[in-house]
Amino acid sequence: FPKYLKNNKDKIYDIKKNKTECFGCTTSIVYDTKNKKVVKQFLSLAGTLVNCSGGPTPWKTWISSEETVKGKKDGLRKNHGYNFEVKVTEDVHLTKAVPLKGMGRFRHEAVAIDPIYNLVYQTEDREDGLFYRFIPKQMGDFKKGGKLQALSLKNFRGTDCSNWKQKIFEVGQKRIVKWIDLDDIDSPEDDLRIRGKNKGCASFARGEGIWYANDYVYFTATSGGSEKAGQIWRYKHIGKRGAQGELELFFESSGKNVLNSPDNITISPWGDLIVSEDGKGSDRLVGIKPNGEYYYLAQNIFNNAEFAGATFSPNGEILFVNI
Repeated sequence: FPKYLKNNKDKIYDIKKNKTECFGCTTSIVYDTKNKKVVKQFLSLAGTLVNCSGGPTPWKTWISSEETVKGKKDGLRKNHGYNFEVKVTEDVHLTKAVPLKGMGRFRHEAVAIDPIYNLVYQTEDREDGLFYRFIPKQMGDFKKGGKLQALSLKNFRGTDCSNWKQKIFEVGQKRIVKWIDLDDIDSPEDDLRIRGKNKGCASFARGEGIWYANDYVYFTATSGGSEKAGQIWRYKHIGKRGAQGELELFFESSGKNVLNSPDNITISPWGDLIVSEDGKGSDRLVGIKPNGEYYYLAQNIFNNAEFAGATFSPNGEILFVNI
């Protein structure tokens, strides 16, 4: 291990000899879908912290997201709370970890890219998190930076979309969105969402999984809803480069027996949402049809850990999921 560290020191984001808590990473698994077996697996990103969902890019890389804002003030060598791009390859390859600072520093959860309008959407896992949009200077090279914005509701200011104190949204209800530019996005005081709300941005109760499909961006609010059992939102752009948009509450759980703490999501080849629960054990994979009907695919009776990372093979025949 010391030799590996020495040979790859320039590729690891944050490390201090052999003593560091920065053991967040991504592991790439090469899987033979025909013979149904793992061919190889290897470390592909290292030196990060609390790597969460992230998301795929159209140019077949992966964005890995740090769900923490620990940093130098906490005794680490570098600040954390960034996205990192990981090369996807069959060859054993450790990607050099470069923080994508233009995408903002906050408690990142997941990323979804609209390849038509070249827009990048991001969720924030906090009970008062914002819903972010990144407009890159160059699609395909996020290291060059861009503009970071957050969602606001037109004619409303600083809306709390949780439906906790009062039911502002009904399922199926749509509201027009405008986007607000954010500044000081490296946020040394970890107050990006606070400053965003002061500008009029809407907040969501723990934004987590996100996925783009058929002109919509779907994302979960894990503890949203009057029962705090979870919401699923969807956003659709309107106009040139999505100058405005339309936000809809697609699904709100009426109780934890229906849907308990929706976290990661993906879209099935047949068009249904596949939702991974992150409750308190016995979590399920839940399917939700375009008309809002739901059904159950699987339940974790092995342990109390959450389902995560659900995704389909390129041919749509295999659903992979983590526990």
